[in-house]
Amino acid sequence: MNFLADENVDRQIVERLRHEGFDVRYIAETDSGISDDEVLDLANREESLLLTADKDFGELVFRQRKITGGVVLIRLAGLTPARKAEIVFDTINKHGTELLNAFSVVTIGAIRIRHEID
Repeated sequence: MNFLADENVDRQIVERLRHEGFDVRYIAETDSGISDDEVLDLANREESLLLTADKDFGELVFRQRKITGGVVLIRLAGLTPARKAEIVFDTINKHGTELLNAFSVVTIGAIRIRHEID
């Protein structure tokens, strides 16, 4: 499974996933400043699961009907970057392919996976 991490994702999350053997492209390293539309298009072209902390992707996916291979919205305010990285890794490890072609929201103690994006 490949990931595209939006530039607002904590670097520790990217580093943890890479350490665990995942292929993660990090917008902050390669394309900083591109629009949300461009980020979503890039994730789709690269067939990557998008990791983001930006709620605007919900607007793009649900209201504007942008096609997506999967978005994981990380809503873990107040936690240390290391704890966020642990929770995101555990979520991916546990739910894996369930996250594909879905809009998922990771919060403290819960994950919501919505497959009905249409």
